[in-house]
Amino acid sequence: MKSLIENLILPVEHTSKGLVFDCRMCGQCILHSTGLTCPMRCPKNLRNGPCGGVRPNGSCEVYPDKPCVWVQAVERAPRLPFWRDHIHHLQPPVNWQLQGTSSWINLISGADQVRPAGWDAKATRPNPQDKHEKR
Repeated sequence: MKSLIENLILPVEHTSKGLVFDCRMCGQCILHSTGLTCPMRCPKNLRNGPCGGVRPNGSCEVYPDKPCVWVQAVERAPRLPFWRDHIHHLQPPVNWQLQGTSSWINLISGADQVRPAGWDAKATRPNPQDKHEKR
């Protein structure tokens, strides 16, 4: 059951972010990490960069008449004043249970920080200090 606060906030968030960013309301907003480009507009739902099918002109493999969301993100990210390096951060898989919920509420409550079982961001990033250790 949705709370009164969510019933008030969700339409405002959906309308404002939808108009400005073409937001898809995934409930785990990473606009600040993607040059204010919603990665959920990618028809393949890729959250960490473009697929191997980006066309030479930067258009989408699936919809050739549209620009690749990730080409836009990479071009826009350096223009952000505070988060320009966040484009390089590895993003966790999408928690589809949050689809259609307020990312603002999920941020405050911590619901957007819940990670799928078995996913560990540190384990997926190489540690430069480990390069001399045997594995």
